[in-house]
This record gives sequence, structure tokens and C-alpha cells, in this order.
Amino acid sequence: MFRNRGVPRPGGDPAEPGRPAEPGQPGGPCESAGAGAAEDAAVDDAALDAYSRIVTRVAEQVTPSVASLRVRTPRGPGAGSAVLFTEDGFLLTSAHVVEGNHAGTSVGTAEFVDGTERAVDLVGADPLSDLAVLRARGSTPAPAQLGDAATLRVGQLVVAVGNPLGLTGSVTAGVVSALNRSLPTRSGSAVRVVDEVIQTDAALNPGNSGGALVTGDGRVVGVNTAVAGIGLGLAVPVNSTTRRILAALIRDGRVRRAYLGVASARVPLPSGLAGRTGQRFGLRLAEVVRGSPAGRAGLFADDLVLSVAGTPVAGPGDLQRLLSEDTIGQPVEMTVWRRGALVDVIAVPVELAVR
Repeated sequence: MFRNRGVPRPGGDPAEPGRPAEPGQPGGPCESAGAGAAEDAAVDDAALDAYSRIVTRVAEQVTPSVASLRVRTPRGPGAGSAVLFTEDGFLLTSAHVVEGNHAGTSVGTAEFVDGTERAVDLVGADPLSDLAVLRARGSTPAPAQLGDAATLRVGQLVVAVGNPLGLTGSVTAGVVSALNRSLPTRSGSAVRVVDEVIQTDAALNPGNSGGALVTGDGRVVGVNTAVAGIGLGLAVPVNSTTRRILAALIRDGRVRRAYLGVASARVPLPSGLAGRTGQRFGLRLAEVVRGSPAGRAGLFADDLVLSVAGTPVAGPGDLQRLLSEDTIGQPVEMTVWRRGALVDVIAVPVELAVR
């Protein structure tokens, strides 16, 4: 019987149809495995090179705009970082870095990586957002570009630029570990929660406070503010709220906020009420301060706030954002759910006293 013996193999007997090539022969298992490993290594190298290129580019672009701060405080000498964000010498930093200083006074010096050193004055600080603005005396390097933290996604590459432990121009990289974290802040008796805080695993250490958290395109989207644990850093977001705060600090040296006098928590709405209003969450009042604007307006503990000035509220952060400077001394309509009924209440917020 005639049997097709296949195509002769170089240097050996012809292979039978369906019979695999011997190890070491062209097309054999060793060759395939080796080729696959080489391809994987090439892909890994390319990815690593791309990652390195991004971090290197960000470092080259942003590091010249981040200053090392040496400051004087009532507790003694301090240090931190600051980000130059305007052509005329305004710098953004953390309020706790310059704590105890007064607007309009010299607070220390800012040193840039190119050797430029300038005295800096405190323009204004807002402890309740942990943000402050300084101004350098004299010429400065080019400013960094501010971005928008609202565009961030979990897992996105970010680079932290600052001066940890006095080591000027340090760069670490990581990812956005989580978004919408909360950071409690206090100024005297006033307490506030900073919302939409960015969590990152980029290494942060003392001295990083006030430094930049930067996206791969070189835009500052956060102000590094706290180290909550190993691999757990927090940054105040740069967003529309931050821009309003910076504008107020530059204009007035402080931020004016409205005060109602309530403590509240986000809660799910009962199914019937949710279907009626189209909302899933509301704001349960845990406490109403006696004699406060909320108390005088007739709000009570256990009221469920659904909207303020016609805008739905689903958490304390929503209420904070709505109680802006513009609402101080102005009647504000609040809709609450109380004992099975919708009730409209008119409150007149006063200015929050910060000491």
C-alpha cells in the first residue's frame, strides 16, 4: 500500500501527517515556547518603557514648578511643599503647613530645583479645606498647569512630586487607589469634611504635604495632604470647588461659608418616598444646634432633608456645597420629610465663624 510519508524535514526523516515536530526542530515545542517567552518579554519591556517615559516626562515638566518650603510657625520651624500655579508667583500648599500664620505676613522661603530661592508671604489659608495660597517675592520658574480631578478614574497612573523629609524634587508614582474619600478638618470649634478626596498608593512622607499629585499629561489634580498608612496617601482634589476657594483666598485672604447648625448623615429613602421623589438618598438630621439658624427655622433632629434651594441633597457634602458665601443672610428653602409628610422650611444661614 502506498503511504504518504509527508514533507521531508531538514536533517532528518520526513514527518508523518499529524505527528508533531521533535523538540529543537523548527516548529517544535521548544522553539514555540521560546518564541512566546521572547514575545512576552518584549511586550513587558515595551510597557515598562512606556511607563517610564510617562513618569520621566511628568517629572521633567512639573518638578521645576514645585518648591520646597521652609516655614516659621508658632510651634517652631516647619517644612513642606508648594506648587507654583500662576505666572505672577502664587503658590498652592496645604493649610496645615503654614498653620498659625496670618495673611499678609512673611512665612519663610520657597526653594525650587533650579536653585531659585524666594521669600514667600501668606496670602490666605482655609483650614477647613486644608488649602493655602502663598506668593513669592520676585521672579519664579514657569507654573504648573492645574487639571480637574473630576476626570480621574480608579487605576489611573498618577505621579507625586514634592520634598519628603527635606529631599527636594522627589518623585514617586502609583495609581489612583480610590476616589470620593472624606477627610475631616477642623478650625477651632468649626468642623468640616473635605469631600471627593483622592486616595493613592504613590509613596507620601512628611514634607510631601502641599506637593502635587499629577496625571500622565502633566496636570495637577491633587494637593498631597496626608499619609493614612503604608501605601495609603490622600490628596485634596483640584476641581471647581478648589478653584473657587483659591479665588477667594487670593481676593479676600479667607473663605466665607454659610452656617446652619446641623449634624447630618446620608441615609437611603423609604421605597415609597424614593418612588415619589425620584431620589434614592437623603440627609437625616442627627442634631440641630439650639439657637442656630436651623433651630430658629423649625428644623428638628430626625428630619429627613430632601432638597435645599430646589436642589436634591444626598449627603453632607451636597449640603456643604450649597451653603456657599452667596447664601449668607439669604432665605433658603429646605424640603424635609417629617412624620410621613413633606414640609417646606425657610432657613437663613449666617456666616460660619472660624477662629
